[in-house]
This record gives sequence, structure tokens and C-alpha cells, in this order.
Amino acid sequence: MLKFILRRVGLMLLTALVLTFVVFYLTNLPPNLEKLARSEGSVRMSDEAVADWIDQNGHSGSIYERYGQWLGIAPGWTYTDEKGVTRGRCFDAGDDPALAPRRCGILQGDWGYSTFAKKEALPYLGGMLASTGWLMLWVMIVMVPTSLLIGVVAGMREGSRTDRVLSTFSIASTATPEYVSGVILVALLASPVTGLSPILADWGWIDGKSLFLGAASPDNISFWSFALPVMTIALYGIGYIARMTRASMTEVMTAQYIRTARLKGVSFGQVVMRHALRNALIAPFTVIMLQFPWLLNGVVIVETLFNYKGFGWTLVQAAGNNDINLLLGCSVVAVFVVLVTQLISDIGYVFLNPRIRLS
Repeated sequence: MLKFILRRVGLMLLTALVLTFVVFYLTNLPPNLEKLARSEGSVRMSDEAVADWIDQNGHSGSIYERYGQWLGIAPGWTYTDEKGVTRGRCFDAGDDPALAPRRCGILQGDWGYSTFAKKEALPYLGGMLASTGWLMLWVMIVMVPTSLLIGVVAGMREGSRTDRVLSTFSIASTATPEYVSGVILVALLASPVTGLSPILADWGWIDGKSLFLGAASPDNISFWSFALPVMTIALYGIGYIARMTRASMTEVMTAQYIRTARLKGVSFGQVVMRHALRNALIAPFTVIMLQFPWLLNGVVIVETLFNYKGFGWTLVQAAGNNDINLLLGCSVVAVFVVLVTQLISDIGYVFLNPRIRLS
């Protein structure tokens, strides 16, 4: 197991380097750098002034050199202007270069300065990620038990009326994207004209002002402000996981050892709980772990729709405002989440299915 984990970690590091380099290369293309120079300087800058700005801010070196500086494995750039003032990646103008560290990048905890947030990218991104973390937590709490229950109940009695009803619901929820289900839920529950919010306000369930949407921010989260985003994201995942669980449960229930247990007089409930359930959860477990990276990137639509300031909202703002450092920070977080959840999925798969041999 230790050798397997070490090999997986090595492969993860190599994958992370390749993916982050691709993102770094794309975000540092000349048109993006020119746009950044004009947004930070002046939209009326001449081409010569743009080139000078790019050179003065350490963007003129080779892509490999700049990638090494961003990672923190290569010494940071320095620049001395016409007045003899020296500044660089690891220190500001007026500071003593001799006292500054030679390397300052991702590995040293320096993720750069966010031109959109006007603050350091790492703490800002950490706060936004924490907000999305709460959203993802409640989505998983709602989505996983519900989808497993639907899939197990449908798979226990293949072809029955219950199976057909639950399967239809699963297919419908999976076929409906988040931006459609979100708009439908807003129209049904949050619209003061066509929705149910006036009725809920009369019952005292909401205050009549938030209407599910106004309080959707990390500082004043409430049940009603959190309900619609959670429902919108969970509905899509419930159908997908439920369909996988049903297929796995149906296959297990027709296995030979299940038939043998039934012939020996074991009750149907004991067969399901003691024999079928664990084997039926092997395939859904992998799918559930893959929901974490999907949630991290899939919340872009939902957070934008409900104006919830989290990781997805930050990614949209960083892309729209050409914030290179914030975009690179989002890519690092996304790559890390994908690779770590994949590692956990592989390890969990081995524990659920001891027949798998690690090689």
C-alpha cells in the first residue's frame, strides 16, 4: 500500500506540473500581458510603453524562467529603472535587495498580488474557497444519502413501479443542467410575483425580504439563503449517482452468491444489508469522490446565478478582469482537489474491494 501511495503521489506531482504549466503558458500569452499592462497602467498606453511595462514587471523572460519563478524554484526577477531604483519579484521598490529572499513563489507561499481583489491572492482565495467549502459540504450531505437511497431502493426491485418512478426522476434530474434547474427553482420559490415566497412569508418561514437570494453571502448565511444553491447543485448529482447505484445494485442482486443466500432462507433484508450493499457501493464510491472536483468547478454557474461569493464566483471575476495571479491560484486549487480526491478514490476502492491487487 505504501509503494502504491508513493507512486500515485509521484504521478500526481508530475501531472500537477504539466497542468499548471499549461495554464501558466495560456495566461501569459502576449495578448493577455498587453491587456494587463493597459489595465494596470493606462488604456492609452503606446505599444512602446506597453513593452516597457511588461519588461519592468518581469514578464519579458522566457516562459520556462518565469514559470520557475512563479513556482519558487528559480530566483525572482529584479529590475533597475533609470533613476537607479531597484525592485523585484521578492521585494518592493525602496527595500534592500540584500535582505530579500532570492526565491518567492507558490512553494514559498507567495501566490502573487490579485489585481481584481487588490490584495494578496492566497488569503483572498482561501476565504473564497472556505465559502465554497461550506456550500459543497451541505450539497454532499443532501446529495449522497439521497442518491444512494434512491439507487438502492430502485435496484432492489428491478422493473417494479418504484424502480420506474425513481429511474425517471434520476434521468430527469441528470438531464437538467444547473442553470436550468436554478432558474426554475428561483421562479417557483423566490419570485415575489409568480413563486411561493409570498405564501412562505405569510406562514412565517421567511422574512419576506431575503426571498432566498438577498442573504446569499458567506457573512450572513441562513437556511433560506442557502437552500436554493444547495438544491440546484444537488439535484444534478443525485440523478447521476442514483443511476450508478441502481445499476450496481441490480448487478449484485442477480449474482450467484445472493441467490444462494436466498435459497438458504436468509431474509431479503439481511441479504441486502449484509451481502449486497457493500459490493453495490464499490462503483458509486468512485463516482461520489469524483463529485468533489465537479462541485468545485460546477459551482461557477450556481454561484454566479445566486451571487454567492465563493470559488466559482472568484474564478469568473478573475477571468473577466484578466487577473493572472488569481487565475493561476484557482488552477492550483482545482488541480490539487482533482488529484487528491482521485488518490482517495483509488485507496477507498481497494478497501471496498479486497480482490483488487495493488501492483
